Amino acid sequence: MEQDAIQQAAQQLADTLVKQKLMAVTAESCTGGGIARELTEIAGSSRWFERGFVTYSNDAKQDMLGVSAATLEAHGAVSEETALEMARGAIGHSRGHISVAVTGIAGPDGGTPEKPVGTVWIAWGQKLGYAEAQCFQFQGDRHAVRQQTILAAIEGLNARLQ
Repeated sequence: MEQDAIQQAAQQLADTLVKQKLMAVTAESCTGGGIARELTEIAGSSRWFERGFVTYSNDAKQDMLGVSAATLEAHGAVSEETALEMARGAIGHSRGHISVAVTGIAGPDGGTPEKPVGTVWIAWGQKLGYAEAQCFQFQGDRHAVRQQTILAAIEGLNARLQ
């Protein structure tokens, strides 16, 4: 069921981006490229999908997206601040017009009392530096958390393009 919802959301995004002549870019940590995979499953996606960054490590977040070491040190990889810098960095290091960035704890390990497994920050960015982020608490195993993250990320892009 979740997969059907992801495919429907991705198709809606594709249609909107083509109509508005915009390009999307992704910056992914906990989903490991899953958002980009779902978007590029759609034939003709090169017309509206510019590129995807898989920045699983903190070094990759810094090298590929320009996330500051100070942000990672002060707030951690799974934080609003990091997600926002990822979304802005994806725009800044691409030709995209709109971005989505995800960073979270998919499990089964890595959770803490402050940031339990299922904690995911998703940020959406646009040209000129605007970005906003939202924290989610997803339930289930690693696969379920990743699938819910992919869906929420794509649905968030759709909502921001309406």
